[in-house]
Amino acid sequence: MASGLGANVPRQVFSADEVRQLLEQGAQLVDVLGREEYAHNHLPGAINIPIKELTEATATRLDRQRPVIVYCNDFG
Repeated sequence: MASGLGANVPRQVFSADEVRQLLEQGAQLVDVLGREEYAHNHLPGAINIPIKELTEATATRLDRQRPVIVYCNDFG
């Protein structure tokens, strides 16, 4: 079982249409790939917080009042 930041958060897989709808409703989009991968290709509007750097401190960049969509897909 996972431990650490987000370990107790339910995980779901969303379709592209569901993600689009969530973003329209104010969700935040976080790309957890490394900086180089993010620089090469990421979804519009996504912020980059590499998974190796994801801590309580870096998570303060996120608005706790809004849902967060995290992704790590390599598009290339």
